[in-house]
Amino acid sequence: MKRRSVLGAGAAAVPLSVLTALDDALDVSPAPRAAPTPDRVVTEYRQARALFDGGDHPRLMRALPDLLATAEARADTGEGADYARLAACYDLATEALSKIGQRRSARITADRSTIYARISGSPLAAASSARALSIVLRHEGRATIAQHVTLQAAAALDAAGPSTPAQAAALAQMLCTASYTAAEAGDRERALEMIHDAERAAAQLPSMRSCHISTATVTLYKVGVLWSLGDAGAAVAAGRTLNPAQFSTAERRGRYHTDMARAWWRWGKPEETAQALLGAHHIAPAEIRDRASIRAILTELSQRHPRAGGVRELLTLTRLR
Repeated sequence: MKRRSVLGAGAAAVPLSVLTALDDALDVSPAPRAAPTPDRVVTEYRQARALFDGGDHPRLMRALPDLLATAEARADTGEGADYARLAACYDLATEALSKIGQRRSARITADRSTIYARISGSPLAAASSARALSIVLRHEGRATIAQHVTLQAAAALDAAGPSTPAQAAALAQMLCTASYTAAEAGDRERALEMIHDAERAAAQLPSMRSCHISTATVTLYKVGVLWSLGDAGAAVAAGRTLNPAQFSTAERRGRYHTDMARAWWRWGKPEETAQALLGAHHIAPAEIRDRASIRAILTELSQRHPRAGGVRELLTLTRLR
């Protein structure tokens, strides 16, 4: 069955034809454009990841069909490492599809990642797929089961005793995800406990260029956790200890500003909300353009506080006037 009826929702910048092509590729995998060697999969994955980190969702959606096809073809060899790489490709697809509101397609990619991660036998792949699945479950309004998934994955990583920097980083990442998921499920005590555990874990991590987790990243998660728990003032206070320059990608720097905007908005501070959204638009316009929840804040801000400082500029930049 086709899923075109939902493809257009929440994807302001990605053409419907591109989303349809990706949808078709999930139904029937195309032939890869080049020989599906491990190096080819890694190269295409890194290129796709760079597009995600840069907020270039249209180009990423165009690249995903071939990336997935190449990784699928390589996994036909049946090697565990190939299945782990395939799961990682589906994780990236899940995160990107979730961000632009393509929830049904994201559920498909999350389910496939879970299967391939299990086949790979890799604890790291399993943790990453659990994180991706939890994002989808939260967006489906199933925060309780999402919490179960993340807690189970974090416990498995912890029980295995992380012995490499990559495994330690994965555990810190899972603790962050578990904390936010617990907050979304209304489990305040568990959420705060897990984010404190993540802070301790991140403080012990070596500095790694390839690592997507750091003490600053954990603090940014803390902003989201406190916001989700309704502690807007505490979320703002946590965020004020950060500087966008601490984050290595445009996506994370933009996310810093949108997370602060959410906290300011919940605190009832329209001008601060507008300034945070302007900061996000300057660095990563896709964080406003392609995220329905952030566009909703902008729309409400413009309706309730049209004369607040920065609102007119925002409306002009986002072409909502």
